[in-house]
Amino acid sequence: MANIKSAKKRILVTQTKTERNKAIKSRVKTETKKVFAAVESGDKAAAEKQLLVATSCIDKAKSKGVYHKNTAARKISRLTKVVNNA
Repeated sequence: MANIKSAKKRILVTQTKTERNKAIKSRVKTETKKVFAAVESGDKAAAEKQLLVATSCIDKAKSKGVYHKNTAARKISRLTKVVNNA
């Protein structure tokens, strides 16, 4: 454990940010899985609707700095490709 006050604060801040990032990433993964589930069931309309939700979730994660812009673009591109080919 750190002895210096600023180091203790950094530990607390890092824990808080880590939990926030994990929650955001978990949400993105959940929404992505819902898109794949809709595609698997063959429901194109539901897949497109879920794609919009997942895309906005990924964009929010990007704007908060959880994902790099290229990573977010890649995820969105792959999801869109899966839905369009379904």
